[in-house]
Amino acid sequence: MNNKCNETDIIVGIPSLNEADNIAFVARQIALGLKKYFPTHSAVIINVDNNSKDGTKEAFLGAETGNIPKRYISTEEAIVGKGNNMRNLFVEVVQRKAKAIVVVDADLKSITPEWVKTFATPILEGYDYATPIYSRNEYDGTITNHITYPLIYSLFKANIRQPIGGDFSFSPKMTRYWLGMAWEKNTRQYGIDIFMTTSALLNGFKICQVVLGSKVHKPSAPKLGAMFTQVITTLFSNISKFSNVWMNGSGNKDCPIFGDFSYKEPQGLSVDYKGIRKASFEGFLENEGMISSILSPSHYNITRKMYLARKWNIGSELWAKKLYDFIFAYEMSENKEAVVEALKPLYFARVASFYRQTMDMSHQEAEEKIVKQAKQFQRMRGYLVKKFK
Repeated sequence: MNNKCNETDIIVGIPSLNEADNIAFVARQIALGLKKYFPTHSAVIINVDNNSKDGTKEAFLGAETGNIPKRYISTEEAIVGKGNNMRNLFVEVVQRKAKAIVVVDADLKSITPEWVKTFATPILEGYDYATPIYSRNEYDGTITNHITYPLIYSLFKANIRQPIGGDFSFSPKMTRYWLGMAWEKNTRQYGIDIFMTTSALLNGFKICQVVLGSKVHKPSAPKLGAMFTQVITTLFSNISKFSNVWMNGSGNKDCPIFGDFSYKEPQGLSVDYKGIRKASFEGFLENEGMISSILSPSHYNITRKMYLARKWNIGSELWAKKLYDFIFAYEMSENKEAVVEALKPLYFARVASFYRQTMDMSHQEAEEKIVKQAKQFQRMRGYLVKKFK
């Protein structure tokens, strides 16, 4: 398709890096949804890729999408990062004067044509940003469950259950706003999702959530990888940047839910509990000096005793206080990277504790525990506000 600047009503973007095995399936589901629910709207499916070497481009362009056109855009050689893909998509959105933009992960196995309708409809009706609600395994998305969800719930007073779910929709107004913001290096990587959600929340945009059933994909089990560093650095940076907004924030932000949530059995997930535990103990030993300087003396002493006993039992109240200690340290420290690095072993320790606390629970009981934790964070937000003041 050469006339890339044609005006288009609905754009569906698929960011990718080496997703040849599944991207054609995702493209076909999107095309079915566009044809069925938006037959009178012009539409295009755009794969924003990181120069994949596994045949992602060929698999995408070869997908059967009927009369729905496809477009492939890639970052330059050796430039990776989901944020860089999204930036390419944003530029295309502005050029095409799109009315609604939907973004879905390339590894989704549970996407249906209905997802397109569910995501695009609220944007066409005046919302700026829509995040997903899925039935999701309690050990999938641990950064969400134990850091981004409780912090957004407590500090930003918004009950957004999946702030970095990877699938969302947004308006052209939102797109222009993001393009106009300063982008840090982590925003160009995995930090993009939390960058999008926090900036939408803290700048008065109209936000909603949409019900999507169960999420089946390549799960992001707890890992040391770059994702943790990029997401947490971006989140802490925005908490710092917009401290005057959330500290004085009055009342809970309204993020209505569209669709009837009926519980679906989430995908199964094997957890490397021993690996997580090992990473937490090794990381604690390596970062103990930094950890002891960040945590309040009482929180540090409790944690050190657990470490010496080789048994983590970090509950939601202690976890909230520790995370608040780290947010304040990030605000004050000149070596912000070291602060985020020192948080990793404690995050693993919390994940290991949660696994032990919930292994005999049903998925729904574990989900209730995650929600209770967010409420615990909210009850204790004064602990952090006091530090900032």
